[in-house]
Amino acid sequence: MMKYVLFDLDGTITDPKTGITKSVQYALKKFGIEVTDLDSLCPFIGPPLYKSFEEFYGFSHEQAMQAVDEYRVYYNDTGIFECTVYEGIPQLLKALHENGIKVMLATSKPEEYAVRLLKHFDIYEYFDVTAGSTMSGSRVEKEDIIEYAMKQAAKLEGIEKFDVSQSYMVGDRKFDYIGASKFEMPCILVGYGYGELEELEACKPYAIKMTVKDLSEFLISKIGRE
Repeated sequence: MMKYVLFDLDGTITDPKTGITKSVQYALKKFGIEVTDLDSLCPFIGPPLYKSFEEFYGFSHEQAMQAVDEYRVYYNDTGIFECTVYEGIPQLLKALHENGIKVMLATSKPEEYAVRLLKHFDIYEYFDVTAGSTMSGSRVEKEDIIEYAMKQAAKLEGIEKFDVSQSYMVGDRKFDYIGASKFEMPCILVGYGYGELEELEACKPYAIKMTVKDLSEFLISKIGRE
């Protein structure tokens, strides 16, 4: 029976394109790199930021961490709210919550930012657990965030161990699948986010849902089923 659903945030619950790409643009400019095509910065949506600065611009680890700090200068007050919630997501979260499903957030975004966003869009009340990365960078890998979320859920329910067989991870990138697979947790990848279909299919996830409507119908159908 489905008991838990873990959601990624960027590209799964929210469309963060404007805020994230503008924040990356701001950070790169501090290093003398001018980027005018914001679409070219979309690959930054999903993975840990420091890794993207290293991979896409050849930054050293020290430079990448400095770039993350610069990114946050813009993102903290402006970029964070330059996003929208995908149509149909609030209704899905509400339906899951009201039917007794434990709704959990597992995002690579710093937890502080994630909570602010959920509250800003009036959907925080639907989440039983919110798990994100730390500002210090001590918890940024998706598998670590998922593990943290599971521990929080177990603590909340007063149980010794989280049952992954009763859960689904929902995300839009291969990183969500890789993190979930570490715990043999079924992963649903969505095609309306920022992962290319080729990337999603290569993961061979439990399911791929191309629209919020398809995702909603799938999850709602699992409520109360053995």
